[in-house]
Amino acid sequence: MDGFLLSRAERTVHATGTRRFFDDVHSATRALRSGKATLVVGALPFSPHRPMALAQPEKVEITDGPWQIPPGLPSLPSVRLSAELPLPRVHVERVRRLVEQLSLGEMEKVVAARRIALEADEPLDPLALAARMIERHPEAATYALDLSAAGERYWGHTLVGASPERLVSRHGSTVTCCPLAGTAARRADPEEDRRAGEELLASSKNLAEHVYVVDWIRSRLAPLCSELEIPEKPELTKTPDVWHLATPITGTLRDPDTDALTLAHLLHPTPAVAGTPTEAALDLISRVEGDRRFYGGAVGWCDEAGDGDWFVAIRCAELSSDGRRAVAWAGGGIVADSDPLTELDETSAKLRTLLGALSV
Repeated sequence: MDGFLLSRAERTVHATGTRRFFDDVHSATRALRSGKATLVVGALPFSPHRPMALAQPEKVEITDGPWQIPPGLPSLPSVRLSAELPLPRVHVERVRRLVEQLSLGEMEKVVAARRIALEADEPLDPLALAARMIERHPEAATYALDLSAAGERYWGHTLVGASPERLVSRHGSTVTCCPLAGTAARRADPEEDRRAGEELLASSKNLAEHVYVVDWIRSRLAPLCSELEIPEKPELTKTPDVWHLATPITGTLRDPDTDALTLAHLLHPTPAVAGTPTEAALDLISRVEGDRRFYGGAVGWCDEAGDGDWFVAIRCAELSSDGRRAVAWAGGGIVADSDPLTELDETSAKLRTLLGALSV
């Protein structure tokens, strides 16, 4: 796939072809401000120290509403689970050790993730997978994009997912964010499902985890905004698979030259995907999990006016260049009173967004 797709209920950006790659924010924003590029699309990796996958496309189509799925997309092949990294019992033990560290006051929160490897009988078409995810998750930001700009190890790889979480949007002088932190699995029974949402909204553990994220975003945006509206308490939001705690945030920029890509780079990674303090959490994740690649990063676009939308790269999989292999991730925020088995269940619920689309 040589291109970029970001489909939402209100707007779709679909770009094809590549005029130029950028592996850092500064070169991309220079091209936009100088008029050499009218649009930059792509992804930021989880680690701030890894190359980015940003590109100036050849052709762009921006339309109202979700992506109008074209006829003739290939069917999705059978897919099987080939590995769990680490195994569920190992993830539980890993979380148990993290809880012990957190109880000593070394950190306040760290996000622990696990990944699964998938194998397909025939090549997985990224746009066909995106189309399936749009059908199943119409309220999410569904994306599919080429990662080749990040370098040789990503050449021909694609990232496909359906994110419920807006990192940041900038339109004119208005900035909006909606961080998600605090999760509970949905239930099949309506009454049990309602109770699960209410319990999440009353959970001291999840509320504390959520506050870390909101406070961190406030600290980053306050110097840039003349006005910043942040509700005192989060609200409930849901996907077909999970409940989340969400806080919609709105600000007014002091400097109209502050563009969406710069804002995304400034805010990423939030404690919702990393932890707090951020650098300590990033260091621990690197040592325990290794490279998360683009999982937990950000996907979006920025135009020459500085406007754009960026979403957290979760509920996703990275597809190999031949389309026959994929790796999907899911994580959860760990605090001192986290329960390891509950944290495992949370990652399983989050993986259902992708696995349900593939019927694994």
